[in-house]
Amino acid sequence: MIEIRDLTKRYGGRNAVDSLSFRVEPGTVTGFLGPNGAGKSTTMRLLLGLATPDRGTALVTGRRYATLKHPLHQVGALLDPDAAHPGRTARDHLRALARSNRIPDRRATEVLDRVGLAGVARRRVGGFSLGMKQRLGLAAALLGDPGVLLLDEPVNGLDPDGVRWIRDLLRSLAAEGRTVLVSSHLMSEMELTADRLVVIGRGRLVADTSVPELVARYDRGVVVRSADDARLAALLRAERATVAPGPHGGLLVTGLTETDIGELAARHTIPLYGVARRRASLEDAYLALTAGTVEHRSGT
Repeated sequence: MIEIRDLTKRYGGRNAVDSLSFRVEPGTVTGFLGPNGAGKSTTMRLLLGLATPDRGTALVTGRRYATLKHPLHQVGALLDPDAAHPGRTARDHLRALARSNRIPDRRATEVLDRVGLAGVARRRVGGFSLGMKQRLGLAAALLGDPGVLLLDEPVNGLDPDGVRWIRDLLRSLAAEGRTVLVSSHLMSEMELTADRLVVIGRGRLVADTSVPELVARYDRGVVVRSADDARLAALLRAERATVAPGPHGGLLVTGLTETDIGELAARHTIPLYGVARRRASLEDAYLALTAGTVEHRSGT
């Protein structure tokens, strides 16, 4: 488990992380979301002992990272794909990490194979593409077979095949009972990958919820097409639904389910030509949720 309790970190008189509290449970992929400058990277650095909090605690497996004797056995992390020395081969980079944590050398070969780098194990890291460096970073995170994984933008630089591969990998790791925390700006990928979401803005918690729950908060209504839209609209309003013109004809209804609308139309013998919910995407929900926490906006 990952547990953040009242975590606060100040830089230059500004709270990068501000009284932040949340938990990440085993067996799930948890998306860690927020605008640029929200405090995601700082939170991960605090979890890994790379920075010291001004207040509060950041625990992995119930302990501070700095107290773990051989941390790679319990926590795997990918924060920077350029962390490997460019003059080392991929295999030598992993072997050095392995020996520092009493992990057998053979494990380096195993994880290189798992991330698809077995064929370039003897190549120097300096010649790797960004996608290859990301895979090597994942191999390092998996090296000690840890129960907790912290990954910052792990699909950055990967091609579509690589993106699908890492999606399947993360879900399989969670299915094994591991705790997986993934920071990302790709909402479409988080919608396909994450079970739960922790959303922060300006260092504070904005939401701790599941993907379906968050999307449901920003329901965009039901589009209905019927043989008599005017009559149906009057009946829907009598049921206290909100009715507006549909985006491409018909009616846009909020406040009633598709079943409610169908049953109402049937009782009044109004033929329906179409009933479809306009579901918000995770991107829609995320942008609405964090609208007040964005510090840098693009011009229009």
